[in-house]
Amino acid sequence: MENYKNVTEFIFTGLWENRQIELLFFLLFLLCYLAVLMGNSVVLLTITCSHLIEQPMYYFLCHLSLMDLCYTSTVIPRLIRDLASTRKNISYNECMTQLFTAHLLAGVEIFILVSMALDRYVAIVKPLHYMVIMSRRRCDMLIVTAWVLGFWHSIALLLMVLSLPFCGPNHINHYVCDIKPLLRLVCKDVHVVSILSIANSGMVVVAIFIVLLVSYILILYSLRTRSSAGQRKALSTCSSHIMVVVLFFGPCIYIYILPAGSENKDKEISVFYTVIAPMLNPLIYTLRNSEMKSAMHKVWSRLSFRVEICERIL
Repeated sequence: MENYKNVTEFIFTGLWENRQIELLFFLLFLLCYLAVLMGNSVVLLTITCSHLIEQPMYYFLCHLSLMDLCYTSTVIPRLIRDLASTRKNISYNECMTQLFTAHLLAGVEIFILVSMALDRYVAIVKPLHYMVIMSRRRCDMLIVTAWVLGFWHSIALLLMVLSLPFCGPNHINHYVCDIKPLLRLVCKDVHVVSILSIANSGMVVVAIFIVLLVSYILILYSLRTRSSAGQRKALSTCSSHIMVVVLFFGPCIYIYILPAGSENKDKEISVFYTVIAPMLNPLIYTLRNSEMKSAMHKVWSRLSFRVEICERIL
C-alpha cells in the first residue's frame, strides 16, 4: 500500500482563485479570528472568575468556549496564512493531523451541545430534581464522555483515511483537510468508504440534531402549563442554545450527509461552522443573558480595580 502513497504534500485551492479577493478576505478573517479569541476568552474568564462556574449551564458554556478557541485555532490561522501566500501547501502528515484534531474538537463540541440541551431539559421539565440529576460529578462525566466519543469518531475517520492510497493529483478543493475533499483524490473506488464516512459523520450529526429537536419540543410542550413569566424566562435560556445549535448543525448536515463525489458548496458552507459560529457564540450567550452581563460587569470591575491598585503601588 505504501507504494501507492507517493503524495507527500497537498495543495489547497482555497476559497477563491481571485488574488485581490483573497487579500481582502485575509483582513476579514484575521479580524474574525481576533473576535473569536477575544469573545470566547471573555466568556471563559467571566465564568471561571464568578459564581456562574457553579451552575451546570455555565460550566458547559465554559467548555464550549474552550472548544471554539481550540477548534478555530486548528483551522483559521492556516486559512489566514494561505490567503496571504501564493502557494497553499500542507504536508501529508500535517494534513492528517489537522483532519484528526479538527474532527476531535468538533466532535467534543457536538456532545457538549447535547449536554447543554440535557441540562435545559432537566432544569425546565424536572426542576425539583435538577440539582440531584445535574450534579458536578455528572457534569464532569458528561464532559469526559464527550471527549471519549469525539476521540472514537476522529480516530475511526483518521484510520480510514490512512488506509487509502493517494497517488496524485494532490490539489484539495478546500481550505482545510477534510474527509470529502480528500476522498476525491484517492486513486481507487471510494464508494464503500464514502458510505462509511457518511455513517461516521453525516448520519451521526443528523441523529444528534433530531435528538436535540425532540428535546426542545418536549421542553416547549412542558411550558404550556407554566405562567407567562415562567415561559419567558425558560424560553430566554433556551433560545440562545437553539440559535447556536442551528448555526453549527445546519452547515454540518449539508456537508456530511452528501456523498463525496457530489458537487456542492462545501468549502463556502463550512465557513459557517469554522469561523462564523465560533465568532457569534459569545455574542449570542452574552447579549441575551442578563446573568452573563451582570457577571461580566462584576468581574471586569474587579479586575480594573486591581489594576488601578497595582498602578498606584508602582
